[in-house]
Amino acid sequence: MAPLVVPDDQALLEALADGDLGALRQLYDRHAPWLSVRLARRCNDREVVEDVLQDTFVAAWQGAQRYRGRGEVGAWLWGIAIRRLVSRLRSRRDVVLLRDPAVSGATSPTVEDELLQGVEYGDLGRAMANLSPEMRAVIQATVLDGLTTRETARLLDIPQGTVKTRVHRAKAHLRASLMEGHRS
Repeated sequence: MAPLVVPDDQALLEALADGDLGALRQLYDRHAPWLSVRLARRCNDREVVEDVLQDTFVAAWQGAQRYRGRGEVGAWLWGIAIRRLVSRLRSRRDVVLLRDPAVSGATSPTVEDELLQGVEYGDLGRAMANLSPEMRAVIQATVLDGLTTRETARLLDIPQGTVKTRVHRAKAHLRASLMEGHRS
């Protein structure tokens, strides 16, 4: 009996680009669980999370041929998912973004949780707390959520140039604050 060959994500995306819906099912089975957890850590509405997850895989199905093979497929899917979530939340003011994994019911911290807690409670967290709310918002959107300048501008309803200026200023403030903390 021949050994079972499990296709990697790249092969599944190539098959999906050729119209193989079985490849979509395999990608979904492989990535939906962790995407769902990450989305739920950012949004308190389970229905929104489920809708965003479905939208993510529809977008992957429709856009598989545009994937250029740069980076991990999981990262590509996460980029789609977070953008879909941000888009969905723009129209819903009753949905709350979650920042504390304990609030979302996580039982053991993931690497991402530990990193984000370091950002929130470590030196960087203290430095970010000293930023203006406007600068903190652009850093959170561009750095922590990985949105582009254009997406951040749409999310925050400000011009792209303003996003770039605030990111530049925020990084300078963070750098100065972290350097001052190391000298103490």
